[in-house]
Amino acid sequence: MILGCVDVDYRADGSAVAACLVFGTWNDVEPAEEHTVRLRAVEPYVPGAFFRRELPCVLAAIDRAACKFDVVLVDAYVTLDAAGTPGLGAHLHTALGGASAVVGVAKTRFARATTALPVTRGTSKSPLWVSAIGIEPAEAADRVRAMHGPFRVPTLLRRVDRLAREA
Repeated sequence: MILGCVDVDYRADGSAVAACLVFGTWNDVEPAEEHTVRLRAVEPYVPGAFFRRELPCVLAAIDRAACKFDVVLVDAYVTLDAAGTPGLGAHLHTALGGASAVVGVAKTRFARATTALPVTRGTSKSPLWVSAIGIEPAEAADRVRAMHGPFRVPTLLRRVDRLAREA
């Protein structure tokens, strides 16, 4: 199985750095590969259309990895409401031709995303919000819960965030 996680850091100059980790099992401590890409110009943030800004960056990072993922984890929601309005995760799934499952692991609650499952890890009382496409949401939540690390955010998700910020 080939798993990946992606994150994007936006810079004051209008650029962004997207990062991607490649790993083989849900409870890996270290990634097999790390990739970053700097994008010189990104779309401005538009409320309700976050994916327009984030998706090109995420796809550029995935392209750097040059492998076909079975599952990609993203710091976002897959769907935004019970009606299935697509969020970044659903747009990513479509952009990947439906070939990779996408698991959204959001750190903040989005009130309309009522199908996201709360996942509490470590000693944190504050849950992560997990949504998924291409994999059962309950399985995705169990997999995120079992990922390595004693903290609320799993080790590899913390690492991809830091990689994007520090690149």
